[in-house]
Amino acid sequence: MSGSIQVVRKQQHQQQHQQQHHLQVKQQQQQQHHYESSCYLSSRSSVSQQSYTTYKTTSRRVKTSVKTEKGQEVVKLSPLPKRAKRTYLAMDKDKEVIGYVIPIFRANHDEVRRLMEARQEDVTEEGINYVAMRQLFAREAREAMEVRVEKKTRTVQIRESAERVELSRTIDEWAEFRKKMNPDSLTHPPELIVKPRGMTIWEGNTVKLYCTVAGWPKPRIAWYKNNVLIDAKARPEKYAAESNYNVHSLEIRNCDFLDTAQYRVSALNIKGEVSSVATIVVKRFQDGEEEGPLDPKPHGFCPEYGVTFETSIIDKFEVAFGREGETMSLGCTVIVYPTVKKYQPDVVWYRNSVPLKPSKWVRTHWTGERATLTLVHLNKEDEGLYTLRVNTKSGFDTHSAYVFVRDANVELEGLPVAPLDVRCHDANKDYVVVTWKQPAVEGGSSILGYFIDRCEVGTHHWAQCNDTPVKYARFPVTGLVEGRSYVFRVRAVNRVGVSRASRVSDTVVAMDPSDRARLRAGPLAPWTGMIKFTEEDPTVGIVPGEPSDVVVTEATKSYVVLAWKPPIQRGHEGVMYYIEKCISGTDSWQRVNTGMPVKSPRFALFDLAEGKSYSFRVRCCNSAGVGEASVSTGEIIVGDKLDLPSAPSSPVAIRNTATSVVVIWGASKEATNLVGYYTECSVVGTDVWMPCNNKPVKQTRFVCHGLTSGEKYVFRVKAINAAGYSQNSSDSDAVVVQAAISVPGKPTGVTLLEAVRDYMVVGWTEPATDGGGAIRGYFVDYRTVKGNVVGKWHELNHQALTTTSYKAENLKENVFYEFQVRAMNMAGVSKASVPSAPLECKEYTITVPGVPVGLRVQEVRDSSAVVLWDPPAFNGRTPVNGYYLDVKEASAGDEGWKAVHEKVNRNKYIKVTGLNGGTSYVFRARAQNLAGVGKASAVLGPVLAQTRPGTKEIYVDVDDDGIISMIFECSEMSEGSEFIWSKNYQAITDTSRLTIVQEKGRTRAIFNSPSLDDLGTYSCVVTNTDGISSSYTLTEEGLLRLLDISHDHKFPVIPFASQMAMELLEKGRVRFWTQVEKWTPACEVEYVFNDVIITQGKKYTMNFDKSTGIIEMFMDSLEVTDEGTFTFNLVDGKAKGTTSLVLIGDEFRALQKKSEFERAEWVRKQGPHFVEYLDFAVTQECDVLLKCKIGNVRPETEITWAKDSNEIAEGDEDAKKIQKHDGDLTFNIGKWVLKQEKQAENEDKKPPADDVPPPPRSKISKSDVGIYEVYLSDDRGKDKSVFNLTDAGYQTVMNELFRVIANSSTEIKVLSTEHGIVLYSSVTYCHEELRVNWLHKDAKMAASERVKSGVTGDRLWLNINEPTEKDKGKYTMDIFDGKDGVKRVFELCGQAWDEAFEEFQRLKAAAIAERNRARVIGGLPDVVAIQEGKSLNLTGNVWGDPLPEVSWTKNEKELVTDERYKLKFEHGKFASITISAVTRADSGKYALLVKNKYGTEAGEFTVSVYNPEDEENKEDKKD
Repeated sequence: MSGSIQVVRKQQHQQQHQQQHHLQVKQQQQQQHHYESSCYLSSRSSVSQQSYTTYKTTSRRVKTSVKTEKGQEVVKLSPLPKRAKRTYLAMDKDKEVIGYVIPIFRANHDEVRRLMEARQEDVTEEGINYVAMRQLFAREAREAMEVRVEKKTRTVQIRESAERVELSRTIDEWAEFRKKMNPDSLTHPPELIVKPRGMTIWEGNTVKLYCTVAGWPKPRIAWYKNNVLIDAKARPEKYAAESNYNVHSLEIRNCDFLDTAQYRVSALNIKGEVSSVATIVVKRFQDGEEEGPLDPKPHGFCPEYGVTFETSIIDKFEVAFGREGETMSLGCTVIVYPTVKKYQPDVVWYRNSVPLKPSKWVRTHWTGERATLTLVHLNKEDEGLYTLRVNTKSGFDTHSAYVFVRDANVELEGLPVAPLDVRCHDANKDYVVVTWKQPAVEGGSSILGYFIDRCEVGTHHWAQCNDTPVKYARFPVTGLVEGRSYVFRVRAVNRVGVSRASRVSDTVVAMDPSDRARLRAGPLAPWTGMIKFTEEDPTVGIVPGEPSDVVVTEATKSYVVLAWKPPIQRGHEGVMYYIEKCISGTDSWQRVNTGMPVKSPRFALFDLAEGKSYSFRVRCCNSAGVGEASVSTGEIIVGDKLDLPSAPSSPVAIRNTATSVVVIWGASKEATNLVGYYTECSVVGTDVWMPCNNKPVKQTRFVCHGLTSGEKYVFRVKAINAAGYSQNSSDSDAVVVQAAISVPGKPTGVTLLEAVRDYMVVGWTEPATDGGGAIRGYFVDYRTVKGNVVGKWHELNHQALTTTSYKAENLKENVFYEFQVRAMNMAGVSKASVPSAPLECKEYTITVPGVPVGLRVQEVRDSSAVVLWDPPAFNGRTPVNGYYLDVKEASAGDEGWKAVHEKVNRNKYIKVTGLNGGTSYVFRARAQNLAGVGKASAVLGPVLAQTRPGTKEIYVDVDDDGIISMIFECSEMSEGSEFIWSKNYQAITDTSRLTIVQEKGRTRAIFNSPSLDDLGTYSCVVTNTDGISSSYTLTEEGLLRLLDISHDHKFPVIPFASQMAMELLEKGRVRFWTQVEKWTPACEVEYVFNDVIITQGKKYTMNFDKSTGIIEMFMDSLEVTDEGTFTFNLVDGKAKGTTSLVLIGDEFRALQKKSEFERAEWVRKQGPHFVEYLDFAVTQECDVLLKCKIGNVRPETEITWAKDSNEIAEGDEDAKKIQKHDGDLTFNIGKWVLKQEKQAENEDKKPPADDVPPPPRSKISKSDVGIYEVYLSDDRGKDKSVFNLTDAGYQTVMNELFRVIANSSTEIKVLSTEHGIVLYSSVTYCHEELRVNWLHKDAKMAASERVKSGVTGDRLWLNINEPTEKDKGKYTMDIFDGKDGVKRVFELCGQAWDEAFEEFQRLKAAAIAERNRARVIGGLPDVVAIQEGKSLNLTGNVWGDPLPEVSWTKNEKELVTDERYKLKFEHGKFASITISAVTRADSGKYALLVKNKYGTEAGEFTVSVYNPEDEENKEDKKD
């Protein structure tokens, strides 16, 4: 207490000191002069002004004193820094940017002096703004460029900044409002009205994200998962995207852990883009006890913020499995408490304890609450232990889980999978060493070697580096071009083929290592602008010295790698190297690289003979020459220096979880440069080995995940290094995959059950988890309590208790005690429970019963749960006669308790219904006796009302022997799990009623003799599981139903797919048949007629097709004696079946007549007969045909047609209407046969089609009425068919014709003419008797002079002359179709009326113009030949209204009346031209032009003048 008072006093003292400091700073600020820069923000409606006080940094000179030779001190200013630049950022004392300074113009002294000497009288004429600016300049000049700063507290700065932000936001909102209210702004960017909300769901459920988006044009919506576009059409089984009325949704079906991600919706149109993010967290059911709030965590006090940050990681990612090429996301929700503004923890991701950096394969995202790691295009390099570490100022918190990456499917069975982890080492100017790791799976055969490919960065061409596969997982690549960048990949090869390529390596540059080191280190000093020149080193032009330390770094069967150090004496130019070799036993040195020296101090030699000894040496060269050789390496034997590792030893498999096993093994004893280990597993009984890890691990312990629960596995391990794989270790002992047994959870609810003077009875609730093993007992501790002082804990019992209550004896009266309980199983003792409240040891004086104990719950479902309890240890004065159960939501207060039932419950259990799925509840029970209701028990819960995935219910089965049993299955059983059956939630003591059978993951409770004594609720609990249980209530109704099913199974009845039926066959035969649904080959049939067994003979034929289950009996005919009952009796083992058919009375006689008719029909069909009798048909062309179909005809069969008993002879006109085609006879009633056609046929000619057109003739008329007959006959028999085309028959044909005509009518169309508007419809054919009615506005129209209807050819029309506005409206054409009529409707209004009426007016005006336009109607010849010297007089008749204007032209030139031409126009009709004494000059083309307002027309003619003498001279010349 005193400590807390001291802390408060210390805080008060600090506050007083801070207040005094603030007052001093404020007084200093008031004494200083400061400048303020104003920022003016304006809009259309208002202008507001806000002053901002800022800081301005300047470059200040430093005063220094320098003594001269005379001893005087002269004050000098240091020069301004050359790079000092003025900044206009406003900063506080912590150098944090808080604003921006608007720079103010400053003048020099001369300018200010000139302004001050200006005339005073001009001041009054200047604007106030200009005067203020002059004064400002003058004040700046007086202060000599000094800037004083007003310092403000951080609180004032934050408040002013918030005011500026608020003002800016207000102005922006007002501008946006005015922009939206502007009617000219029709388009606007997308806006999320309702954003998608993040959710947390259980695995296996379906979730739907919704959002509402506004915008114009209508935005395009796209959904992203961790910034990867979701293609719902490509995965319809997983995603469904919908958009309706600006509401958009994304449905994610059957969610799993991999669906945990950030989902972003993006809306985009031409005005912009908007997006919103929602986090979906998919949770799994997880066994085991989670960390509690009292567990220690690495957190400490943070003095910088004055708080202790506590970090909680929830929604943790679990062990994940992916496949190469897929994308995987890992995520956790991080809660940091307390929340400090502008503070975020440091979130770091690790793989195998190595921090991950963002790259093309790895992406990290932190939202402030959710940390997500996305692995793009998974590869085996991505496998490993992933850790999320959250660092705060108080400490850190971590979460780890393993990620497994399976190999992608191979293209061909047996191919090896891709290698992994390709890296580059020892890179030089033209040389690099490429290493990789062998894959876990070699394929159908052992890997023969590897191919290495390289690709220059910037190109897409891959070049193979080796011609033959290399066995080692290490290869030197030479021939690189200095300065260029490369990437590498590796492919494995076996006898089947070549694998896919590995993931490419990181980029490597071919350059000297020293240059690379300088580039990584960066520049040593900044550029100073100075270049130094030195004289050349005298070593230029000297031959380089010899290399040193030539060694063999690698030696295999395939190659040898040499390395050396460059010479010390080599000049300024670079050196290159020649390599020489010498076979042992000889003195002959051979140069290896004669063609091109190498630039790198590394070289790989290939094509060496295995097993031979070689010596090597190196020479340097430059432009001056080749230097001396280095010291020889000595004899080197070509061969593998690195051996395969030895096999690991003694793998041991240990149970871990329900899907994982821990494997431990001994390290390889002989393993040089070990890369790691691969672990494999196999199900016992199979010889299929599967890799547990696809990336080698160096530890000798590995957790193999993804195993099948309940299966038995064996494991083996192999080691790898660069040389290859070791032998497999021996197989481990078989282990069953199931959860390991751990200590149980803590007991709960320690309460007092009964108290007397010297003892107390305490009870508790068993732990929620038993650790996978049955709880074997409990231990109880106690301690005394006096006030606030507690004593030490002491044990009450040394032997484990098997009950959940204990009588603590030898206690002291009126002393307070606390109790705690521990549970024990085969794994050990649990942690102690929470201590009970202090309990006083004194005798109970209450009369009501104590509290019920042992509350527990089972059969938890989404909407129900069963709560059980034990009776109280103290009954009170009278025995307990019932119980009450209360329930409330876990998050509700004490007022949320509600009674589950109103009446007292006599049982010690009750099923609580009406729960809400996904909600947690707590329960308590109270006991009752005659004295009243006791206190409530300890609270049970919280219990989550949710059906566990994979939960199964008890179901009842009746087997083939009629045995009734209840069955319950469980797939999550662990070692030691058992099925415990109970009746009415009490142990079953009477074993004579039920027989319990235990199977693997299944149990059966068999009723020995089902009766009413077996009614009740049967429940089954699986021990050592997370409360898996179920129940089944057997009611009296259900029992009776089961007994009926049992009887049917004991005494089965053969089921029939169909009962006995009868059908008539040809010849009048009768078939009785039925079909059974289930039968065996032993099934037998007994045929019975009127209780007499009948057998197969002449009258009866029987058949039982056991492949289809069809039973048949045939009779040739039905006789009078066959009236009665026909029965089929079936026997199939102990199953029987009977089916019967009764044929008596009128039914039998009708069937007998039908049989006789069918026999007569069969006889008729033995000769020529009608398959289809004579009938009629109307074609789509409205041809009326009489048709029939005949069968069994021969060439000699006579076919005769007759009408009204008059035979139609071959030469008759009607004979041409008859046609026969493949047994079809037709008579075309409406066909018209021309006489010319008859004559042509007689002359064996075909008349021309254009000679005589077919005359119009009705398809059918009254003249076609009559009775038509067709006869068939030959030596086998004859047949006849008649069709009556009179009266009713004729009317039926006409109605069908009318129907075809009516249905062929087109939709009504509109046509405008000069007289009015025509509505018409086209039909295929129109008959004179066809009735057509026109309706206007549903009223029948009467014919008049203005409105007429009729038929023209195949067109039905309605003509409206001189239409008016009254003619608008709906027009209906009703065509009689022999029944109701066919209607065609046309709306003559709106645009249709406007267009039709406008066209009518146009045509009418055109017709008027055509009638009245000016025309030359006659009188003028085309050519006039006239003799020279004679007079020509021509007159043309003219018409036009109004009277036209008349003119004459000659050769397109107008003529006028003169002495030569006389032009006249008389009576408005006659226009004449007279030419007196024509000459040859008068020859030409003349025209009479007439013109009025409706048009112009020209009557043209040609005048030719000739001289007879000239003609005679021409003829004489010809002669």
